[in-house]
Amino acid sequence: MLNKVLFPGKYIQGAGALNELPSLIRIFGHKGLILASPTSHKSALSGFSFDSEAIDLSVERFGGECSEKELARLSRVILEKQVDVLVGMGGGKAIDTAKIAADRAGIPVIIIPTIASTDAPCSGCGVLYSEEGVYESVCYQKSNPAAVLVDTDIIAKAPVRFLVAGMGDALATWFEANSCNRTQSQNECGGLSTLTGLTLARLCYETLLKYGAAAKIAAERHIITPALEHIVEANILLSGIGFESGGLASAHSIHNGLTALKETHPFYHGEKVAFGVLCGLQLTDALPEEADAVYSFCEAVGLPDIGLRNFERRRLMPAAEKACAPNEFIHHEAGIITPDKVVEAMLAADAIGEERKKRIN
Repeated sequence: MLNKVLFPGKYIQGAGALNELPSLIRIFGHKGLILASPTSHKSALSGFSFDSEAIDLSVERFGGECSEKELARLSRVILEKQVDVLVGMGGGKAIDTAKIAADRAGIPVIIIPTIASTDAPCSGCGVLYSEEGVYESVCYQKSNPAAVLVDTDIIAKAPVRFLVAGMGDALATWFEANSCNRTQSQNECGGLSTLTGLTLARLCYETLLKYGAAAKIAAERHIITPALEHIVEANILLSGIGFESGGLASAHSIHNGLTALKETHPFYHGEKVAFGVLCGLQLTDALPEEADAVYSFCEAVGLPDIGLRNFERRRLMPAAEKACAPNEFIHHEAGIITPDKVVEAMLAADAIGEERKKRIN
């Protein structure tokens, strides 16, 4: 198997990056369409102006779920308006919808995340859900986004919970890449990890530990600081390249399993992934000092308890079975992973967290 790594065509980050959009659209095409989440349509785009004579750009509101129904609707809009550049603007599901729709239409996509809550913007894959929000599958594109614009003016105005959830998603990057490297499992590029992918995954983890708490403080006050810029880069770029080129393992499979429990639906993707990391530490028999560092980080930035202590084993089993489906990433871990082992890991991770809270309080 060959070593493979993928990157977005361009990555632009900083205050005012949105102003680069018109020139980027002119580079890649002539007629642009922005798929905007309702929030970004109301806030980020309300103050954005462009020369209508120099660029043909329209806006379409995102329907709310990255589902086949929404993709079919967007495909019709692309055809009717003869769009040759699609722009995805918003959170992870709006971004994934734009990536998949552009890939199916054979046109370039520019991604503008308005929150730093996932590593979706830079990657060449998207997650499909049912209309009810249950995970269905991963959909791979032929190439990564043509460009990613990250305007930290916009990111800094978002509720802090999004940034923290992004740190939860990014937290998995190193642990899953390391597992794939140990077992020589296939990454999301269809090959083996490169030294570049592993190094960026490790840098992602180190950046989180170093700057995460300070970035949260800045985000709470809606101010842009170097720490915030570093964490935005970690959440979006380092994690995006790191997970795709390093590979996925137990953390994301456990997230996928948790979507089967309606009680977890109010929690964000990265919040559930972070719990998946804690479970993965149990599955892989991580060193106590390593587990302590991860728990301490989660506590420092406020990654939430998702409340599984109220679940009996039998209620957790559907999530564990979904996490262990034959095509799931959890099988990139060493050894044979079973639903019973995943349930035990969930209960153990939750119990340790509860005991730590008692000591803190």
